[in-house]
Amino acid sequence: MIVFDLSCPDGHRFEAWFGSSGAFDEQRKRGLVECPQCGSNVVDKAPMAPAVPVKSNARQTNATRPLTNEMPPEIASAIRALAEAQAMALQSSKWVGGEFAEQSRAMHYGEREHATIHGQATPDEARALVDEGVPIAPLPFPVAPPDELN
Repeated sequence: MIVFDLSCPDGHRFEAWFGSSGAFDEQRKRGLVECPQCGSNVVDKAPMAPAVPVKSNARQTNATRPLTNEMPPEIASAIRALAEAQAMALQSSKWVGGEFAEQSRAMHYGEREHATIHGQATPDEARALVDEGVPIAPLPFPVAPPDELN
């Protein structure tokens, strides 16, 4: 997993997790990455400040302590637990790919048998499902299609 600082043309900055740099590029091309504040799917990687270590013999104060990309152990543990929970939930779920919106809608309206599924939907498809009252939820972490797994 990799986290990127992202921004939209309105200057909103936010973070997002991706399976790889290539996953970010592919999802952005398909319009799946959007600003959580304004909904724009014109999103780019924001400049990130590098972590510059302080000399080992330098005394560190709050003002001189280096910025690092390390997260507190409690946060790392929570993210790991969430990823494990998602992986366990997906074991009993069927991948339906780009047919997610169609399949979810068909189950909601009784046109097909209910099942636990996961797949891909555009932001507009997801909004339409929510507006229709179809019970869906985004996954916390991106999921690669089964044919793209290593």
